[in-house]
Amino acid sequence: MDKALNYLALARKAGLIELGEEPVGAAARSHHARLVVVALDASDHTWRRAKSFVAGTQQMCIRLDFTKDEMGQAVGRSSLAIGALTDPAMALAFVKALEQPEKYREALENLEVLTQRLQKRQAEKKAHLRNKQRGKK
Repeated sequence: MDKALNYLALARKAGLIELGEEPVGAAARSHHARLVVVALDASDHTWRRAKSFVAGTQQMCIRLDFTKDEMGQAVGRSSLAIGALTDPAMALAFVKALEQPEKYREALENLEVLTQRLQKRQAEKKAHLRNKQRGKK
């Protein structure tokens, strides 16, 4: 199995991916979808819906070189046409694992910025909690 498909399997096990059109749409509407992925052999209607889910937002949508069967097998289903990675770090690792990451350069750049922002926020929160605990002693 391809390394990128392994990331899809890992995301499913960690609960960091939404599978199917309805859950992906709900995640995109609530701005939790960081990267919407569509299978190579998904219908044009599915591709248009995926793009409409993320239109006007910072969320990204890419069409993969994997078939619905390959994507489905990775996540424990018979087939999967559309999914949404909800964690920016997982989405970044997934795009980097694709065979041609330069093909998805825009998504890669946006996810790197988003991941850096998230890491900075987490570090600030950790420092705040540490300073708060010191003040209590």
